[in-house]
Amino acid sequence: MARIVTSTAQLSAILKAARKAQGRTQAHVGQRIGVSQNRISELESDAGALTVDRLLGLLRELGLELVVREPDAASAPPARPSRRKAGAADADW
Repeated sequence: MARIVTSTAQLSAILKAARKAQGRTQAHVGQRIGVSQNRISELESDAGALTVDRLLGLLRELGLELVVREPDAASAPPARPSRRKAGAADADW
């Protein structure tokens, strides 16, 4: 099932639900990816504390994957005005 994640709270809930659905403990998952049970608990409460590397490892361990795609036109947020200076090169970003 695909889920669109727009907040770290949603990501935390998805990670926790996936682990529980598999009948796995925080200690077991932590041991498999090299962190403590306490750290898994923290990450399930605040996924914003994850590094990208740790997130990818945790997703892999839980049998999940990260997909990045352009939003559908109907669900896309309105375009933000550019803060880029006129004539600025792309390398300046």
